[in-house]
Amino acid sequence: MPNDRYAAISGQQFIGGQRRATGEAALLSLRADDGQPTGYRFHQATAAETSAAAEAAAAAFAPYSQLSAEQRANFLDAIAEELDALDEAFFAFAMQETALPPARLSGERARTSGQMRLFATLLRRGDVEGVRIDCALPQRSPLPRPDLRQYRTALGPVAVFGASNFPLAFSTAGGDTAAALAAGCPVVFKAHSGHMITAELSAQAIERARKRTGMPAGVFNMIFGNRVGADLVQHPAIQAVGFTGSLQGGRALFDLATRRPHPIPVFAEMSSINPVVILPQALARRGQHIAQELVSSFTLGCGQFCTKPGVIVALRGAAFDRLAETMSALVNAAEPQPMLNTGTLEHYSHGLAALDAHPGMRRLAGRSETPPHRVTAQLYQAEEALLLQADPLLQQEVFGPASILVAVNSEAQLHAALSALQGQLTATLLADDGDLDMAAGLTTLLARKAGRVLFNGYPTGVEVCDAMVHGGPYPATSDARGTSVGTMAIERFLRPVCLQNTPAALLPPPLQDANPLNLLRLVNGVFTRDPLVSPAPN
Repeated sequence: MPNDRYAAISGQQFIGGQRRATGEAALLSLRADDGQPTGYRFHQATAAETSAAAEAAAAAFAPYSQLSAEQRANFLDAIAEELDALDEAFFAFAMQETALPPARLSGERARTSGQMRLFATLLRRGDVEGVRIDCALPQRSPLPRPDLRQYRTALGPVAVFGASNFPLAFSTAGGDTAAALAAGCPVVFKAHSGHMITAELSAQAIERARKRTGMPAGVFNMIFGNRVGADLVQHPAIQAVGFTGSLQGGRALFDLATRRPHPIPVFAEMSSINPVVILPQALARRGQHIAQELVSSFTLGCGQFCTKPGVIVALRGAAFDRLAETMSALVNAAEPQPMLNTGTLEHYSHGLAALDAHPGMRRLAGRSETPPHRVTAQLYQAEEALLLQADPLLQQEVFGPASILVAVNSEAQLHAALSALQGQLTATLLADDGDLDMAAGLTTLLARKAGRVLFNGYPTGVEVCDAMVHGGPYPATSDARGTSVGTMAIERFLRPVCLQNTPAALLPPPLQDANPLNLLRLVNGVFTRDPLVSPAPN
């Protein structure tokens, strides 16, 4: 039954600084470990409420986007403080909804508040403005050059869809929300049905921060429901979409957005098998250790990471056979684990059934019977022809603790197999010094396939920093030019604007001659923080 301390969990929409609910309270919050109700119900957002949320974001856009970078940074810092203040009762609810252990949730909360602070630091640093200035050349022949000044401005209200596997870091106050708010874009967040209590309590934290810092009502909005995504993406007020989820879901939103009278960008992270390539010297010298690390990596968090190693490729031989044997023993010894929700468990079961039914696939290890609401790790071996011929099954992500081994016969076949891969979030090379000649060509190949190429590591750790890229060519994402992790994520929600011959009195601070924000600007082809000597036109 509901805890009296959390009677404020109403299950209503967050719209324009108010709580609203006209739809039926038909959405049940369920425990992940047994599928039973937690005792809380949430209201399905109506079409009118979805529209009202988008309109509230649109009304907040002008005042919010025109705030200084320092004011937006203060807002993000306040959100981080409110997230860090969430108490043990919050974690108890999150554990019920996701079956994630306390250490994982605590670490994810730190990452979530850390993302907010990282974007606050970015705003104060100023390089997000992207200023380029080409001063007027009135004496140039045959034609004079006008005064041209470029900076970046917010796109507009952003629709963000919560992910199932990261209830904090890729959810209500997650990376897409942080990047959009940092860019000056109000957010309409569509809560994930797998952790609605966690979403509501996170949204309350954002609202407390909004009020503390005097941000406009409507800068953050959240709606619940399973039938609201299409309406939200097609609303004319929405100017961009951030999504983390399945290929089917992301592609559906992308198609809707491109069919709008005024199409908008969709930044969707969707599907990746994250290949790991073990080169011969590494396999021969440390194959047993690699086997342990690989199994630990693809079973971590019950395999519910978008960067889980899904396909492991190496040259055929005795060292490969020993690797498969060791990995099989470790997989057979792995304990059953609960998944995030019933839907994720069903998708995993369907994925395994498809692998079992394929004639070119052989199950090497994994228990066939598990307790209710638990799954076990599984290891398969695929015929190399499936990879060489780009068989759709081998290209398809199985979300959960399963991985597939593939043995190829030669270096040429290895190149051919990797060339047949679709776009990936990550690709990994495990190599020793004696493998570096072979690794050189593979690095170039894999850089065309993935957003992040790793050496002698495992992709399930994603550092939140300036240099990180969490993206990649389709179908890993819908737009390979961006990232959903790291400070470059803000660029998805900004667009360049050029002001030509603008009077000095009308220039925004980033473009003013005096450089009052002390920005590093590209002026006449040279990066400098110096003020301009020649004034802007009057």
